Amino acid sequence: MATQSKLRIFLWNWPTRAALAIIAVVVLMAVFAPWLGTQDPIFMDPGVRLQGPSAAHWLGTDPFGRDLYSRVVYGSRVSLIVGAAILCISIICGVALGAVAGYFRALDGVIMRTMDGIMAIPRVLLAIALVAVSGSSLTTVIVAIAIPETPRVTRLVRSVILSVVNEPYVEAAITLGTSSMRVLWRHLLPSTVSPLIVQGTYIFASAVLVEAILSFLGAGVPPEVPSWGNIIANGRNYFQLEPGLVLYPGAMLSLTILAINLLGDAARDTLDPKLEARN
Repeated sequence: MATQSKLRIFLWNWPTRAALAIIAVVVLMAVFAPWLGTQDPIFMDPGVRLQGPSAAHWLGTDPFGRDLYSRVVYGSRVSLIVGAAILCISIICGVALGAVAGYFRALDGVIMRTMDGIMAIPRVLLAIALVAVSGSSLTTVIVAIAIPETPRVTRLVRSVILSVVNEPYVEAAITLGTSSMRVLWRHLLPSTVSPLIVQGTYIFASAVLVEAILSFLGAGVPPEVPSWGNIIANGRNYFQLEPGLVLYPGAMLSLTILAINLLGDAARDTLDPKLEARN
């Protein structure tokens, strides 16, 4: 009953429902891109470059004669793949490192000083350096963004475990000889689920934004790959001539990030016991 009540609260306000609708549209675009796209997103036809919207090209064409509508639709795939992959990598690595740091105090200093060192480097700068060393590819971009996101998850998990490790039920389990792995899995890690759900939404939104920034700077996915950052980068020099080259992918990027952040805020308001008690 409590879970159903929280779900109703989560879905009650209109910003949450609007955010879910936007995310659903983006997911459908990514899944059905081959059917929604009207043309090959990487096919170049210099004879129709920089044309406005028409029956053949719904949103016009870019400086290389590629169909802008199809590129925007396929660009959703890159954003969702990057966001989901970075979310999974950072959560898995961060939970493992945070659990070890919070429970095994002898390793806490080494792990957390390493995490502090990574966090001291601006994440965009670190991502650019890793891409420059390893080369431009989707895999490299995912790894480059996941590395600076992992310390944030590590610190969150560590703080939650430190707050519950001295609870009587945990001490009782340890006194009874329960193995460390079982204590972590059964008694400590479940406490991290709610904050991780909230943190995960922000990681996803941040990953989508950083990928677009890297692609805009020429340090992201290869230029021929249709991503929203690449589309904006290709059209920025022609903004006065064809504003849609920047506005259409920019609008999709902004709406996606806004929707994910709205879901994160709604999840925080629903799952945070302090806010629930205040209400």
